[in-house]
Amino acid sequence: MSEEQQLDSFSPKGPLEQRWTQHKYNLRVVSPANRKRYRVIVVGTGLAGASAAASLAEMGYQVKTFCFQDSPRRAHSIAAQGGINAAKNYHNDGDSVWRLFYDMIKGGDFRARESNVFRLAELSTSIIDQAVAQGVPFAREYSGYLANRSFGGAQVSRTFYARGQTGQQLLLGAYQAMSRQIAEGHIEHFSRSEMQDLIKIDGKAKGIVVRDLLTGELRSHLADCVVLCTGGYSNAFYLSTNAKGCNTSAIWRAHKHGALFANPCFTQIHPTCIPQHGELQSKLTLMSESLRNDGRIWAPKNPADCGRDPREIPEQDRDYFLERMYPAFGNLVPRDIASRAVKHICDDGRGVGHEINGQKLGVYLDFADAIKEQGADVINEKYGNLFDMYQRITSEDPAQQPMRIYPAVHYTMGGLWVDYNLMTTVDGLFAGGEANFSDHGA
Repeated sequence: MSEEQQLDSFSPKGPLEQRWTQHKYNLRVVSPANRKRYRVIVVGTGLAGASAAASLAEMGYQVKTFCFQDSPRRAHSIAAQGGINAAKNYHNDGDSVWRLFYDMIKGGDFRARESNVFRLAELSTSIIDQAVAQGVPFAREYSGYLANRSFGGAQVSRTFYARGQTGQQLLLGAYQAMSRQIAEGHIEHFSRSEMQDLIKIDGKAKGIVVRDLLTGELRSHLADCVVLCTGGYSNAFYLSTNAKGCNTSAIWRAHKHGALFANPCFTQIHPTCIPQHGELQSKLTLMSESLRNDGRIWAPKNPADCGRDPREIPEQDRDYFLERMYPAFGNLVPRDIASRAVKHICDDGRGVGHEINGQKLGVYLDFADAIKEQGADVINEKYGNLFDMYQRITSEDPAQQPMRIYPAVHYTMGGLWVDYNLMTTVDGLFAGGEANFSDHGA
């Protein structure tokens, strides 16, 4: 590592709960009258990029945004289904900022930076308020309060959701806020534009080169700093849940200019994916983590039953293995633990469904008990669009027979190394969301 790339996270000192407050006080601020003099480039307009661009423009900065999709509405953030966590403790079940912080650090296998994660836990409640102000239609209780449900890796109810479309609704909210700033003239947006290179002047990031995907024209855009919100690199694995357009080219080009990577091997494996059903697939489809709230995961105890109709397998011959192995969490164990358990079951010869390379890769996610206890209408209200999606893909109705699931690569916890201010090792180049490594734990 060269001398100018010695890593310093600039994490504040002192108690965790005071670091962000102290850091904000110590920062040099830009007065509202001077903000219009500064230009910021934001590459990527998913949840991280659109919300960052809208916030910066609202504060008075001049912003240029770029995405390679036809519209920011097509960002891969729409694929997020289950919900977004915040430590509001609406259910009075013992949640707190500290508990959310601990769950994220543990879920991130203790690889994330504690200062950044605590800040995220601390700001989580404000993020929900911001989303509500942007018009995100979160589910609500009969009283009108925002509803919560449980999620994998947590023993409290802290997940805010909009059926199984949370990512899409959050993105639409951020996009509306961004569109308002476009109309105000504070954001200049470029769709169908792919970043080709990073422009550095005197060692500092000062712009980007982009290619118009319709005409092929190359253009340079200059600014005072560049923010990359371009997602992760899960498509390094052939079968992942990511859209094939998620090509990670932007952060790779930044890496070639000296932006270091951190934890590039740290990948989140999601347990509730529709299993591979043939050799001609190019990607896999994720089913929401929220399904594990009411669905029970099981596999036949006897390998000879793996070919039977699951509805004909009696209760005593079913192995609800997550409930057996992890009684404190049951079916809501963290994703990596659930994924390993599912793989072990299939490696043991008790997998179900299609046979891939001589092995059946799947277990059951069963809603029969939930439908019996709560009624089909209640379950359909919670998961109806997810059931419809599963049925369209598999031609099987999960309300009538169990779903089949198997782990798949879903999210990259690694990314560009950033300090506490989210700046990479290239001065003036920042990375937000899945493009950086610092805040993830799920």
